[in-house]
Amino acid sequence: MKKYFGDRAFYRMVMMIVFPIMVQNGITNFVSLLDNIMVGQIGTEQMSGVAIANQLLFIFNLSVFGAISGAGIFGAQFFGSGNTEYLRYTFRFKVIICTLLGVLAIVIFRTWDTQLASLYLHDTGTGGDLEATLRYAKEYFAVIVIGLLPFAYTQMYASTLRETGETVVPMVSGIIAVVVNLVLNYVLIFGHFGAPALGVTGAAAATVISRFVELIILAGWTHRNTARNPFIVGAYRSLYIPAKTLRDIIIKGSPLLINEFLFSLGISLINQCYSVRGLDTVAAQNITSTISNLFNIAYMSMGSAIAIIVGQLLGAGKMDEAVDTDRKLIVFALILCSIVGVIMAAVAPFFPLLYNTTDSVRSLATSFIIITACCMPLFAFTNAAYFTLRSGGKTMITFLFDSCYVWVVSLPLAYGLVHFTSLPIIPIFAISQGQDLIKCIIGYIMLKKKIWVHNIAAAEVE
Repeated sequence: MKKYFGDRAFYRMVMMIVFPIMVQNGITNFVSLLDNIMVGQIGTEQMSGVAIANQLLFIFNLSVFGAISGAGIFGAQFFGSGNTEYLRYTFRFKVIICTLLGVLAIVIFRTWDTQLASLYLHDTGTGGDLEATLRYAKEYFAVIVIGLLPFAYTQMYASTLRETGETVVPMVSGIIAVVVNLVLNYVLIFGHFGAPALGVTGAAAATVISRFVELIILAGWTHRNTARNPFIVGAYRSLYIPAKTLRDIIIKGSPLLINEFLFSLGISLINQCYSVRGLDTVAAQNITSTISNLFNIAYMSMGSAIAIIVGQLLGAGKMDEAVDTDRKLIVFALILCSIVGVIMAAVAPFFPLLYNTTDSVRSLATSFIIITACCMPLFAFTNAAYFTLRSGGKTMITFLFDSCYVWVVSLPLAYGLVHFTSLPIIPIFAISQGQDLIKCIIGYIMLKKKIWVHNIAAAEVE
């Protein structure tokens, strides 16, 4: 049993890292849930328009995550080895890549918003005003793009602090931001306290303002506490990064950026496949993804913990301890997410009742939520395997394991089921979700071979 379970000190150490991340992500997603419900109170078209916009923004969000993750692998290991100078170089890389991605996304979303949103709108004769849905999606896009750069910079600071073991400050800044978001949603969406009722535009404005608030708090604390964050001293004096370090970050990081972009694009295209079955499916999928994001914090936070803890152990040259710790973390993630899945299934019949939508959308959403809950342990294991492989710098393998799997297996399967069978959407969704079992088997084999056990920090400074 000691092989799979740690002692109290072990779980105390894990929870010190996981709990702040979980709280921050939990509050963020809970407020997003309330935001979604508030928009859903206006009507199905408004909810679907925002959902479509968020499907496309999901690609940007994960691309940012992938872009900073490559530098983050080095950052966690540099911190583990006590190398502040090289940690500073990884931060500079994040500044450059986040700026480039933010500007590029703004141009794309403002130029092709109509074409992109229209991909999710299909007239199946099942109801729903497609023109109104498109109009609401464009209204949301017009405002939300203002917050893309603040979002990217926030992730840049938060990720670097977490790599150094500082998880409380990102949690606090996130809590303050989501409270601001929640209050402004209430005021701006419905027009309370004398404010105009802006609907989906108000929801977007609230999100943008909260992102600026979070960035100001996070960056302000980092720069005020240079003794605790020595990497930030001189970080902006230049954009200099040693050629070898820059090359290695790009080589290691490019597969992660490409992976997250292709993965998020693949997931968005899978949802686009579902949308072929009508606007009801779009609305039901939106409700499902909203509550799923809240429950997914369990395995996502455990993935972050694996990246931080295992990455630091590898950077310190403690290979055997890294393997042992990783195994125990994965077992803990599976148990935790199995419990979370049971709770999610229990609330499935009740959550869709919070939306001002049709009975058919509520029924469809309930089925989707139950299916997702049943697959929670599968998602937990594949996510843990991904972060384990990434912690050792095996980014090309994570690319094959993650996005390539989506494009070779998940997307063709969903496309084929939607376009070449007469199956109803519920069994299509169940099959599409359940096929992650294949990915679990692949992940288990790669973890068993220990191909991820590698100290890239030592190799970098030799």
